[in-house]
Amino acid sequence: MKLLVVTSLKDYQKKVGQIMDQAGIAVFSVSETLGFKDNETPNLLDSWFTTGSAQFDSIFVFCFTEESRAERAVELIKSHNQHNATGFPIHAFVIPVDKSSYSVV
Repeated sequence: MKLLVVTSLKDYQKKVGQIMDQAGIAVFSVSETLGFKDNETPNLLDSWFTTGSAQFDSIFVFCFTEESRAERAVELIKSHNQHNATGFPIHAFVIPVDKSSYSVV
């Protein structure tokens, strides 16, 4: 089992949903969040918290799924980013799950 995490602008929520569907992932959670982007490289020793100059309405999508479906979602997201070059690509991460109280079916 894998934990698939996807982050993107809220404007891309419909596209992320389509990608999840194409990957065979029918159940996932979406949480709204604020994203920050600052083109300057901050000195992390100067400030503990971000002082990003721009904030963006974003989403955080996650689900527990089979490895093959998570990998398919990542490939679809890579393809989307290659064909839709913007300053705000969709990001995806696959994290292993060592233990769980249930099985993904």
